[in-house]
Amino acid sequence: MKNYKILLLAAPFVLFACSKGGDSPTPTPPPVVVVAEADITFKVEIPASTEIDYTKIYGAIGGSQAINVNITSTLPKDGVTIDVKVTKDADNTAVFNNNITSTTAASNAITISSLSPGVLSTATVVVTSKTKSTNTATKTFKIAAK
Repeated sequence: MKNYKILLLAAPFVLFACSKGGDSPTPTPPPVVVVAEADITFKVEIPASTEIDYTKIYGAIGGSQAINVNITSTLPKDGVTIDVKVTKDADNTAVFNNNITSTTAASNAITISSLSPGVLSTATVVVTSKTKSTNTATKTFKIAAK
């Protein structure tokens, strides 16, 4: 009986000594911050003049014309691809095709070549993000060699 009393007296101390002391919550990691990529915006300039007016027909002296594709939005982290395609309006055949990658430059010089005198053509400039392929912008303008 004496052992029984000692056991009853010691049991509460043993139970309290072994207590966990309360549950601590599992730490939650901080939320991942996703920075949305800015929509691509750009302008096309002919070096001898200003920004292209997309309602006009531009005359190239000779068979080539230099243009600048200026990215006006924030450049995506992996850069952009710039596709320039020129097709004849009469039969939709390709006259010129160029694809460049730009990772740091906002201003990108491209020379359109193979223009035929008196032949009206349509130049299409497409800028696409290398990070997010759905982030794209397109501009077109008319051009003919004089």
